[in-house]
Amino acid sequence: MTAGANRLLLEQIQHAAASAGLDAVGVTDTAPFAQARRAIDERKAAGLHAGMWFTYGRPERSTTPAGIQAGARSIVVCARRYEPPDPHTSEGSGTAHSGSGAVAAYVASDAYGVLRAGLERICEVLRRNGYDAVAVCDDNRLVDRAAAARAGLGWLGHNTMLLSRELGSWTVLGSVVTTAELPRSGEVQTDGCGTCRRCQTACPTGALDTAGVLDANRCLAWLVQAPGVFPPEYRVALGDRLYGCDDCQTVCPFNDAPVASARSQPVEFGLGRDGATRGGSVGVVELLQMTDDDLMAAFGHWYIPRRRPEYLRRNALVVLGNVGDPGSPAVEEMLRMSLSSGSDLVAAHAVWAARRLGRDELVAEARSVGLGNHDPDGLVAAELARPVPRKG
Repeated sequence: MTAGANRLLLEQIQHAAASAGLDAVGVTDTAPFAQARRAIDERKAAGLHAGMWFTYGRPERSTTPAGIQAGARSIVVCARRYEPPDPHTSEGSGTAHSGSGAVAAYVASDAYGVLRAGLERICEVLRRNGYDAVAVCDDNRLVDRAAAARAGLGWLGHNTMLLSRELGSWTVLGSVVTTAELPRSGEVQTDGCGTCRRCQTACPTGALDTAGVLDANRCLAWLVQAPGVFPPEYRVALGDRLYGCDDCQTVCPFNDAPVASARSQPVEFGLGRDGATRGGSVGVVELLQMTDDDLMAAFGHWYIPRRRPEYLRRNALVVLGNVGDPGSPAVEEMLRMSLSSGSDLVAAHAVWAARRLGRDELVAEARSVGLGNHDPDGLVAAELARPVPRKG
C-alpha cells in the first residue's frame, strides 16, 4: 500500500468513526506494551489488584496486541465520550437522595453500545479494502488505556484514567486491531497533571494515595463489583454509591469545562416502576423489592459477580444503611424481608443496615425466628459480633 493509499484509508476510517458518533480516533503500532506489562506485574506483586481479574488476569496476552489478529500491523484506537454526572446533585455524598443509590455515569448512558457499533463500522471499512480486522472493546485482551495513550489520545492521569485536553476523562475506549499498515498518530501527549492532587485528595478511601497507582483493595468502584462481603471498613465511605464511583473524575480540572462534541444522552434503566430511576440514581427500596429475574433484566448489563443478584442486594443494603430513613415503613419492610432472606450474604448486610439505622429491634426479632441458624460460612454471626457506627 502506498503512502497516499494509507492516508485515504485512514480518512475513510475517520469518517466512519465520526459518522458513528465516536469522538476521537488515533492509530498506533502493534508492538508490545512493555511499560504497561511492568506496571501490572509490579502492582500485582504488591497485592494492589485485590483479586481483580480483568486488568491483572493475563498481562502477557493483554500487553501483546499482535496476538489478537494474525499479521496485525496497526491498532485503531477510538474514544466515545459519555455524559458526566449532573453537577447539581451531590452524587456519592450519602445525603442527596434519601433511599436512592447513585450509579456511575458510564452506565447511565449507552456509550459502550455506540462505541461497539462504531468499531464495527471501522472493521467493515477495513474489510472492504481487503484487510483483516477485529474489534476489541471492554475486553481483557488489550490494555485499552495504554493503547489510547500511545495512539496520542491522551495521557494516563494521576487517577489512572486516560485524560484528554479536549475530552477530559469521561470516555470509554475501544480498538480495532488490523492487518492494514496505517499512518501513526502524532506524538504521545505529555503528562498534563503536573502537581495537581485533586483526585487523590477526593478519593473517599485513599485508593489513589500514590499518583497514577490504584489500590483496588480500597477502590469503591471495584468493591461494589467484587465478590464476597463488602468490607466493613469502607461501608460508611460508600455513602449512596450503588454502582461505581466518579469522585476522582468529577474533581479533575480537565473535566471542568463542557465539551461541545459530547453527543451521548442519559438512558433510563427500565425498571418498569414509577420513580425507580431518575437519571443516574436507582431507588434502593424499589430494587430490593424486585425478583431476581427482574433485577437481572434491569441491571444484567452491569458487571455483577458470578451473575448473582444477591450482590446487587448487598450493595443496596449498604446504601440503605447510609441514606435510608429509619422511620420509613417501606425501609422497615425491606429490612425485615432482607433479614429473612435465604441468602446469608443478604441477611448479613441487612443486619448491618438495620443496626446502622438504629433498628436493632428488627435484628432481635429476626434472631428470635431463626436468623443465623443456617449460616455455614459464619457471615451473619460475624455481622452480629461486629460494632456498627450509627447513622448520625
